Amino acid sequence: MSEILKGRAWVFGDDVDTDLIYHNKYLAETDPKNMPQYSFEYYPGHENFAREVKPGDFVVAGKNFGCGSSREHAVYCLKEAGVPVILAETCSRIYYRNAINNGYPVLFVKGISEAIKARRINDGDMLEVELETGTIRDITSGQTYHGDAVSDLEREIMSAGGLIPYLKAQKKQG
Repeated sequence: MSEILKGRAWVFGDDVDTDLIYHNKYLAETDPKNMPQYSFEYYPGHENFAREVKPGDFVVAGKNFGCGSSREHAVYCLKEAGVPVILAETCSRIYYRNAINNGYPVLFVKGISEAIKARRINDGDMLEVELETGTIRDITSGQTYHGDAVSDLEREIMSAGGLIPYLKAQKKQG
């Protein structure tokens, strides 16, 4: 049986670019542990995200999450804040690669953008997420969504702590 993650939803719309996730004025920060304090500081309506997010909470977004620049800060700030997974209809390829390379899961959830627009999923809803199957249950609304499950390779990379540790482990085995 796979692990079920539980937490609150933080809901964002479509086209959330990396400047909104982690503004470029903080790029001089190099320690990922210090990055969460700047998360979504400029996202309208979620300026308090960094102060109010709790480990286990989920970022739920529509289409094209993480578009814009290739900064890994936009992955680090959420991972280090304790957000266990990004739930989005789609995200930019560069954000997805940065997430996987850093051992951070993204679930692609068909129809979540429309659910956000129709307010069927809202800030503060309690969610249960099963990474192995991609099942997302909104306990608050009773809705169930189906995302793409995390692949075996992605799970191995995450377990290793990212792509570099994974490749080093593969080299030792090989």
